Amino acid sequence: MQRFGAASGVLLGLSIGVPGAVEAFTGETSATSFVLGLGTALSAPAVTALYLHHRATAGRFGAAAYAVNVLGLGLFTGVAFALNLVLFHLDESTVDTLRDGPFGTALLISAVVFVAGTILFSVSMLRSGGFPRLPAAGYGVSLTLLAALAPLPDTPATSLVHVLAAASIGWLALSVLPASGGQ
Repeated sequence: MQRFGAASGVLLGLSIGVPGAVEAFTGETSATSFVLGLGTALSAPAVTALYLHHRATAGRFGAAAYAVNVLGLGLFTGVAFALNLVLFHLDESTVDTLRDGPFGTALLISAVVFVAGTILFSVSMLRSGGFPRLPAAGYGVSLTLLAALAPLPDTPATSLVHVLAAASIGWLALSVLPASGGQ
């Protein structure tokens, strides 16, 4: 499970970081949206591997943080899919109409649960001492910023946040791999 989760985390990081870096120069494209929209499906196995790596020292707080994070990731995976693979291809007036209805409320609720879970899980990783501090903190900050920036037009700053989130996720994923090939 650790290797699968770590591989998922590295691929998740790449699916966030590479399109983010490309979009700094090209703006959002169908190809970058496709990779971002589908890549988020790897978030649950990646976060599960992170949790399993530190569950012995995470305690009840860590278990609760993981639970909220997984729920938030599930919701936000749907948001990323909708934003990048559906709404991206619709005209602006249609998107505005959709956001004014129940879909907009669902987006907001999803973002709130995602941010809460992200922050709690980041704190859990920091408290456990089982992860490098920089990417554990970067996870909380960069993913929170991604959620806040998701409904806004892409900018070079958005691209930078994507790259920082990708680096944090990839680093954390690699940190759960066993030190030796014995596992």
